[in-house]
Amino acid sequence: MGRADLKYGASSGLRLVALSGAFLGMASPAVACRLALLLALDASASVDNEEYILQRNGLATALIAPEVEAAFLSAPEPVALAAYEWSGQWNQRIMLDWRLIRSGEDLLVAAQELSEISRSATGFPTAIGHALGYAAGMLEEAPSCTQQTIDVSGDGENNHGFPPFFAYKHFPLDGVTVNVLAIGGATELDALVTYFREEVIRGPNAFVERARDHTDFERAMRRKLEREVGRAIVWMDR
Repeated sequence: MGRADLKYGASSGLRLVALSGAFLGMASPAVACRLALLLALDASASVDNEEYILQRNGLATALIAPEVEAAFLSAPEPVALAAYEWSGQWNQRIMLDWRLIRSGEDLLVAAQELSEISRSATGFPTAIGHALGYAAGMLEEAPSCTQQTIDVSGDGENNHGFPPFFAYKHFPLDGVTVNVLAIGGATELDALVTYFREEVIRGPNAFVERARDHTDFERAMRRKLEREVGRAIVWMDR
């Protein structure tokens, strides 16, 4: 299975291709962007509807937390932000299209869009490898940025389709940092963190953030976003 199979086979793949023309202006090398940050939210069968809402609303609230806003706006170069949900092999959907975050108002608009999203599907398994392959396609459409980071949230191990290492081998993810927010509850948290550290995170200084369960998601996401965006500032200052 090649990259094109995943990109066009995903439920929202055709929409991604159709939108690619709209991204061309944003992707110009003239755009000064320090980080392309792609957020991936778990919508697999182990996440019930209440837990999905906790993730969605937790992310929206985290984006407008004062410490997170300060991290986004603490450098002249903006951050490019996008988000999608994932579950089974062909079950990914864009939640937030790429946009440059230049102000608190930009974050507020992004948070509002996320808070109004309805879950696209239920009952599908956990295909982390396919989620990463889908992310590679989205990053190819991102604005031109100094760094690229995928921020994966999940409450279970890969159990469908190809594993994460296959995605890293066959998709254009070289130089991309992958961090994970491990959510306890469906799986014992320490074991899940170990799995994500050994099988999923990637790149220098990549890390796993912990959420005790979905009720703890917003707090963990605030900490994770502040850490990811703050590291982009440090890197730019070198």
